[in-house]
Amino acid sequence: LELNADFNKHIFSGFAHLTVEKQKDGVDTVVLDSKDLKIKNVTDQSTGQQLSYSLGDKLEVFGSRLEIRLPTTNGNKLNISIEYDTSPEASAFQWLTADQTAGKRQPYLFSQCQAIHCRSFVPCQDTPSVKFPYTAKITAPKEITLLMSAISTGSETDSSDSTKSIYRFEQKVPIPSYLIAIVGGDLESRDIGPRSKVWSEKEFVDAAAFEFSETETMLKTAEDLCGPYVWGRYDLLVLPPSFPYGGMENPCLTFVTPTLLAGDKSLADVVAHEISHSWTGNLVTNKNPEHFWLNEGHTVFVERKIQGRMNGEPLRQLSAAEGWNDLQQSVVDVLKNGPYTKLIPDLRGVDPDDAFSIVPYEKGFTLLYHLETILGGPDEFEPFLKAYIEKFKYKSIDSTQWKDFLFSFFQSKVDVLNKVDWDTWFSAVGMPPIKPEYDESLAVPCQELCDKWSASSDSDLSQFSAKDITMLTSNQIRIFLYKVLLLESPLSLIKVKKMEELYKFNDRKNSEIRLKWLLLCLKVHWEDSIQYALKFVNEQGRMKFVRPIYRALYAWEGSRDTAIKNFLSKRPEMHTTTAELVAKDLHLGSS
Repeated sequence: LELNADFNKHIFSGFAHLTVEKQKDGVDTVVLDSKDLKIKNVTDQSTGQQLSYSLGDKLEVFGSRLEIRLPTTNGNKLNISIEYDTSPEASAFQWLTADQTAGKRQPYLFSQCQAIHCRSFVPCQDTPSVKFPYTAKITAPKEITLLMSAISTGSETDSSDSTKSIYRFEQKVPIPSYLIAIVGGDLESRDIGPRSKVWSEKEFVDAAAFEFSETETMLKTAEDLCGPYVWGRYDLLVLPPSFPYGGMENPCLTFVTPTLLAGDKSLADVVAHEISHSWTGNLVTNKNPEHFWLNEGHTVFVERKIQGRMNGEPLRQLSAAEGWNDLQQSVVDVLKNGPYTKLIPDLRGVDPDDAFSIVPYEKGFTLLYHLETILGGPDEFEPFLKAYIEKFKYKSIDSTQWKDFLFSFFQSKVDVLNKVDWDTWFSAVGMPPIKPEYDESLAVPCQELCDKWSASSDSDLSQFSAKDITMLTSNQIRIFLYKVLLLESPLSLIKVKKMEELYKFNDRKNSEIRLKWLLLCLKVHWEDSIQYALKFVNEQGRMKFVRPIYRALYAWEGSRDTAIKNFLSKRPEMHTTTAELVAKDLHLGSS
C-alpha cells in the first residue's frame, strides 16, 4: 500500500500494489472486491503497461466486482498497481473531527474492516479464505501519529512536503483482509510489558496502562496453551468511544473500547479474548463467515482458560455459566430461535454484520467445553488445541477440516466422538443440545441476594443496606443484576428505587454493571432512568451496550419516541455499522 491520508476530504488516495499468482493455466483475469472505490488506473508494475478493467454494478452490501485483464506473460506471478481513491463514506472508516476526540487537539481516523469492509479501503479478495502479507507506506499530517496492524519500520518527514510525515509498516505473517487496520490521531503510548505498549489519547493513556498491566502474563499463559506468539509486538490501542466492538484482534495492535476502563481491571478479560485471537482466528482462520465459530468459539475457550489459570477455576466456571445465560437470552429473546442461531448458518447473500451475534462465541465455546469433558478433561484436550493450531497455522479452514482433525487426533476415542450429535450441534437452530454442568459456587451469594429482594415486601425493605454488596466482586454484582432481570415476577418500581438508594448503581463506572442496571430500570418503567440510558448510549458506541438499551427504550412506549429522536440527532456521530443496526432495532430501516 502506498497511500496518502487526507483528513480534510476523509479519503485515502494512492496505490495498491498487488502480487497475484495464477493457480491454474489459462487464467487471464483476476477478480477483486471493491466498494465505493474510485479506480483511476491499473498497470502492470513491471512494464508500466496499462491493463484493461471493468467495474461491475454496485450491490448495496457487497460493492462492485473489479475484474482486471492480466498481461500475457510466461510466469505465474504478476505485480499489478491499482491507482485509486477511497470514498468519504467508505464503510471501513470513521473519521472524527478534533472536537469529537477527548483532547480536541487533532482529528482522528480508525478502521474496522471486519467482516467485509476492507473492500472499501483496498481493492482485494475480501474473504478470509485468502491470506497475504503486506507492507504500507502512508503519508499523513505530521501532527498525526499513524499505527497499523503491522510492525512499524520507521517514519520520516516527507521530503516533498515538510508539513507531512511518511510512516512505513510491514506485516510478514499472512493475514486475511479483515485484519488490515489503520489508526491516526493525537496518540501517546506507555510501556506495559517487554513486547507491549498501550496507545491512546493522553487523556486515557495512564488509566489504560493500569487497566491492562497484566497483558504480558496473559500472553505467556496463552503461549503455554497455544504455542509460540509469532507476531512480534502485542500493542493495545484504546479507541474513541464510538468504536462499535469491545475489541478487535488486529495483529500487533489490538483495538479496544474505552468502556473497558473500569478502574479495577474487572473488564480486562476482553484483552485475554483478543490475545487468544493471535492463535485462534489470526493464525488459524475460518474460511468464510459461516464458520465464524472456529474463530470465536475457540477464542472464548482459550480466553476462559487464561482466566482460570490466572484467577482460579471457579471464576472460569462462573464466566462459562454467565456465557450460557447470555446465549439463552440472545437465542430465545432476540433471535427467536431463528436461522442465525445455527452454529453454521447459511449466509449466502447475507451481510455478515446482520448475522453477527453471541451465538458463534458461546455456542462454539459450549461445544468445545463439552468435548473436553467427554474426552477426558484438560490434560487430554489441551494438547489437541495446541496440535490443531500447529496443524492449520497460516491457513483458512472450515468445520469439516476441524472435525476431521479432531477425529484423527483422538483415534482411540472415536467411539466417544461418534456419539456426539454433530448434525444438531452444527445445523440445528436454538440452544445447544447439551448444557454442561458448571460450578456456580461464586454465584450463590448473588442468587441469595436476588431471592431476598424477590421475597421481600414493598412495605418493609429495612432488611437491606449498602453492606449487602460490599463483599461482592464486580462480576458477582453483574450476575446479581442479571438474576434480578430474569425473575419471572419482576421487582416493583419501589424496590428498584430502593436498590439505587442503597447501592448507587447509577454512579458505577463499570459498563457491564451499568448495562444490566439500566435494563432493569427500563423494564420496570422508571421514568428517571431514561436520562441515564440516553447518557449511556450517547457517551459510547459499543454495540453490546447500545443495541440492548435502544431495544429496551423502544419496547417501552413511554420512552420510544424519545429514543428515536435521540438516535436521529446522534446518528451523524455514530459508527456506520452501529447506526445501521440500531436503525433496524428502532424499525427505522437502514437509511
